[in-house]
Amino acid sequence: MSSMTTRSPEKRDYSAFDADLTHAALNYTMFVRLLGWIRPYWSSLAWSVGFIVISAVISVLIPIVTGRVVIDSIMLPSEQAETLPDYGMIETAGWIAASFGLHDLAAATVLWLTLTLTSAIAMYFHRLTLSTAILQALRDLRIDLFKRLEDKPASFYDHVAVGRVMTRVTNDVSNLYDLLSSVGMFAGEFVPFFLALFFMWAISPDMTLIVLAVLPVVGVAVTIFRRLMSDTFRKVRNSVSNLNQYMQETLIGMEVVQLSGREAQNETRFGELNATNRQLNYRATNFETVFGSFTASLGNIVIALIIYFGGGQVVQEEISLGSVVLFTQLVNMMINPVVMLSEQFNQLFRSMASGERIFQAIDWEERVKEPDDPVTLPERIAGNIEFRNVTFGYYDDEHVLKDVSVTIEGGRKLAIVGPTGSGKSTLIRLLARFYDIEDGMIFLDGHDVNRIRTADLRARVGVVLQDFHIFSGTVLDNITLNNPDITRDAAVAAARRVHAHSFIEQLPDGYDTYLSERGQNLSQGQRQLLAFARVLAVDPEILVLDEATANIDTATELLIQEALHVLMAERTSIVIAHRLATIQDCDHVLVLHHGEVREYGTHDELLAQKGIYYTLHELQFQDSRAVEELLGGFDET
Repeated sequence: MSSMTTRSPEKRDYSAFDADLTHAALNYTMFVRLLGWIRPYWSSLAWSVGFIVISAVISVLIPIVTGRVVIDSIMLPSEQAETLPDYGMIETAGWIAASFGLHDLAAATVLWLTLTLTSAIAMYFHRLTLSTAILQALRDLRIDLFKRLEDKPASFYDHVAVGRVMTRVTNDVSNLYDLLSSVGMFAGEFVPFFLALFFMWAISPDMTLIVLAVLPVVGVAVTIFRRLMSDTFRKVRNSVSNLNQYMQETLIGMEVVQLSGREAQNETRFGELNATNRQLNYRATNFETVFGSFTASLGNIVIALIIYFGGGQVVQEEISLGSVVLFTQLVNMMINPVVMLSEQFNQLFRSMASGERIFQAIDWEERVKEPDDPVTLPERIAGNIEFRNVTFGYYDDEHVLKDVSVTIEGGRKLAIVGPTGSGKSTLIRLLARFYDIEDGMIFLDGHDVNRIRTADLRARVGVVLQDFHIFSGTVLDNITLNNPDITRDAAVAAARRVHAHSFIEQLPDGYDTYLSERGQNLSQGQRQLLAFARVLAVDPEILVLDEATANIDTATELLIQEALHVLMAERTSIVIAHRLATIQDCDHVLVLHHGEVREYGTHDELLAQKGIYYTLHELQFQDSRAVEELLGGFDET
């Protein structure tokens, strides 16, 4: 049968996972998408809007009490003030004075304090309900992002650093809280902006036009600032990702760092990355400080103009003094939102960049293709496996496997051996469908694996790796992986069968002992036995051991060998190992070299051939370079 070509992996520019962003300061499309996560909590938002409107209206009435009630009605009554609007504040102050027997000034003070307290309470509930809705929405967003990252295939994590992915789930989602809360705060500032504009126009259109003439200047300044800052804040976010990535790599590999004496070099490199981050943040702070100082001074400039023009009108008795004082207070309500907007531009840029990065991760369409019409597997399968003319490469021009064919009958044991890089682990990864392959290359009980749902397929394949991963949690959690179908009794029974029960019982809390990060409080052998217990508890029909007994001392290996006999009983087993003593009991041995099948047969048959397997067997305990020299001669045959 002719060799079948692979379903070539789609060429992707993985550097775009960080770089291919628009970096827009105001990405409206992204903001609309965020509303999709907020929509379920619309009731909290509705309450938040109601409270902010109440607070805004009251906050505008407070300066009216000062200007129109206290000055124009009580302290300096004038004829000009009689025709100006007070929106019922003079009448309300009079009612308080009459009802409680207070002096007019005391009644105005009570009114002022009541309005101030009510506005503060309404603003408190506005922020509380807004934060509740945002936190709930971001909780859902983080869960959805985590689910999408779980769906990403192995090819994605082969190219994208985990530290950069983690930044999206942690830092970037947190930055979105600042974005959404800032939008809510802007609403709390801009509602008074429009109310103040309305009141100012009712009092004096001329002075209102003076205030409005300054706002275009602010708009131009914000536009210039946006252009200057967009690139800077993008670089700031990337520098944070670089720091996170390098720190994660260093901390995970701390043992290697310390054994290699690389502390000084790593500190130097981290210092360089940190210095870059500091310089970028310093540049951003300089821009922000200059712009903040400029916008903050605008309010004083406008007030000076109001005092000049309004004071002249007071002298000429064209307007009351209270109206000018009221104007100066309302000016701040118009300028403050603009100043606040400029001060928040730093966070706005950071948050928008974070939002783009999050949605880039969500929209990154890369996953193993699922069948449209999947095959339904029976409750138990026979475990017959066939690799038929498998040719595969992680990239189009680099084939790791070349026309590999082998059949494993259900319940039989196949050993796969070969030098490093010969494609042994790749073959197993394809069986578990970590990568897309062409139809008609791998079969399970006669079914093309491409027609089996990935979850169903992996539920039938138990894999034990050399580097067994320990999750944060108890020993029991690491056996069951929180699978509700695996009871405590079943987990304990599995541990007993693979000889893990004795060492687990000796731990401080037995099966409830909390394991440290990556299981550092367990030996390599204990972690391996725990891996066997995890697989046995699931009871898969197919077992894969990928260098599962490497780096194990001889005494522990004897115990593990007994566990392996239990584990492989009545299962289709594929054993990958450099230590040939581990695979002598297998029914057949497949020898791969440079991705090709070079030898196939029983242990005794391959020894009789005196080929690659014989060489590996004879030189098992000799220097690895000698093995490579001998194997080099087979490259030309």
